[in-house]
Amino acid sequence: QVQLVESGGGLVQAGGSLRLSCAASGRTSSWWYYMGWFRQAPGKEREFVQAIRRSTGNTYSADSVKGRFTISKDNAKNTVYLQMNSLKPEDTAVYYCAARTRSSSWSLEFDYWGQGTQVTVSS
Repeated sequence: QVQLVESGGGLVQAGGSLRLSCAASGRTSSWWYYMGWFRQAPGKEREFVQAIRRSTGNTYSADSVKGRFTISKDNAKNTVYLQMNSLKPEDTAVYYCAARTRSSSWSLEFDYWGQGTQVTVSS
């Protein structure tokens, strides 16, 4: 049974930083091709934030967070991180970790999801 567990959310003032972590478990090693972060603000659709490829470390990012957010990984720990700097009130959302296992080709279709962690940025 695959589990993705996020942590690190919270309340921060605008301009501040947070680091989210996502620990994946339940399968043998090297079972995911990509891990990523998505977010959903109240009344809005879920949107892609950033993702990283396991084998190469290549990253993918939404324009809205480029230069402010950084995704990284620790393959040995099956853990992905999202360092969020210069946070803005519009970054307020539930952040979800996700894993893409069906194919090594890049796509926004992910197969497993975490429960989410709340990030609130006050102005």
